[in-house]
Amino acid sequence: MTASILKETIKKASRGLRLDPDQALLLYEKADLLTLGRLAQEARFRHNPHLMATYAVDRNINYTNICVSGCAFCAFYKKGDDPEAYVMDRDTLNEKCDETLALGGTHILYQGGLNPDLDLSWHEQQVAFMKSKGLHVHGYSPPEIVFMAHKEGLSIRDVIQRLKEAGLGSIPGGGAEILVDRVRRKISPNKASTAQWLEVMRSAHHLNLKTTATMMFGHVETLEERILHLSAIRELQNETGGFTAFIPWPYQPGKNTLSGRAAGGTTYLRTLAISRIFLDNVPHVQASWVTQGHHIGQIALHFGADDMGSTMIEENVVASAGVKNKMNRDEIIRLIETAGFKAVWRNTLYQLLETGETAAP
Repeated sequence: MTASILKETIKKASRGLRLDPDQALLLYEKADLLTLGRLAQEARFRHNPHLMATYAVDRNINYTNICVSGCAFCAFYKKGDDPEAYVMDRDTLNEKCDETLALGGTHILYQGGLNPDLDLSWHEQQVAFMKSKGLHVHGYSPPEIVFMAHKEGLSIRDVIQRLKEAGLGSIPGGGAEILVDRVRRKISPNKASTAQWLEVMRSAHHLNLKTTATMMFGHVETLEERILHLSAIRELQNETGGFTAFIPWPYQPGKNTLSGRAAGGTTYLRTLAISRIFLDNVPHVQASWVTQGHHIGQIALHFGADDMGSTMIEENVVASAGVKNKMNRDEIIRLIETAGFKAVWRNTLYQLLETGETAAP
């Protein structure tokens, strides 16, 4: 019986019909890896029919590592009295912006810890400064915005509106982990709930700010909960259409974090493929070479990913767990092209910088 149901589910996915969560779970658990890769590539080319893969040039700036959340998976955060705790000053920010521009960067991925000593006015000034340098600010994950709203006594929408007026251009999907509260209570009990994460994204979309979505998997969640996460993203995208891309990446155990083993390449590729198949209304899926390394990142382009992410001139959070993969622009282009695709430079909003077009059809 299972074999016949699996066969019908594979046919359904191959025709581009929407899968329900049970069908997605069946595919994940029972379909062989190469079948998943084929189905994901078929879905990828329905969204992005051209034989190209995009990439970006940016810098990840973490403005503070002071954080009161104390997430069980994070090796980056520090308490305020830790000798390694910091808040980035304006001179350092200016230097990082200038270097980003000199290297051809178009935007800053701007995130940090939940630091109670930084008020909304401080954040507005930082955003306005980066914007004045000519950089698009892709900043503040939903937990940061929820934290600001609580601190300032404002609504989530009001915080986003003020940051947008200061120059915020889009919002990254960080802090999603797994969008199931059972999981969040175990690994990040002091951070935004599932409903709050989704409320930030819904509010941003209603304010005409595009966002990305992420999933950090491979820790305490079940396979069913991974599918619930994908369902939450798909349902909100049905409502707003505001997600530009989805980025799944596996948890990286490290110093002072949850114990366990990192998910291997096969688990990553299966999860990536299911994400592309199931998220039939999200235009782009990004490879996670930062966590998986260059070669699995390249293989991801044949498992549903149409984007190689960015050069990440600077990356601190994953590196703090001991995973340090680096790649410059020439290396990204080489990986894309040796995988059989044309490498095309994009900005945060998936506008192709050589042509001015948008990568999504």
